Amino acid sequence: MINANVEYTYFALEERPELKDMAADWFHKKWGVPKEAYLECMTDYLEGKTKNGWYLCMLGDQIVGGLGVIENDFHDRKDLRPNVCAVYTEEAHRGQGIAGKLLDLVVSDMKKKGVSPLYLVTDHTGFYERYGWEFFCMAQGDDEPEQTRLYIHR
Repeated sequence: MINANVEYTYFALEERPELKDMAADWFHKKWGVPKEAYLECMTDYLEGKTKNGWYLCMLGDQIVGGLGVIENDFHDRKDLRPNVCAVYTEEAHRGQGIAGKLLDLVVSDMKKKGVSPLYLVTDHTGFYERYGWEFFCMAQGDDEPEQTRLYIHR
């Protein structure tokens, strides 16, 4: 269990672009998507080619949570975009509100950029609703046998 007095820092990658390689490697290790794919998305974001950002939570010099925004998170509803993706918190840091703070940060930041609503796909029920997300519809994931839940944040 993590001490309640721990100071986490939350930020958009554009505030600390020097962490791009570290972040891409971290997301790759969590999700198995090639590091190059993350680097490409992050580079487009940092170069202003897209508003779709990447957000991190750090404890000292370690990434302990993160998420990103991409056009489509590997599902058949290409009209529902952009999508929050790759939401992850290190197991030892779960239960500290990290994912919730990252979700609030991404929604706020994207709204400031004029991007709303946001979508995400997940098998979780009950978690995202706590942060203002609403179940929207079912979607068919690429190469997935079962449909998955698709949420919206307006």
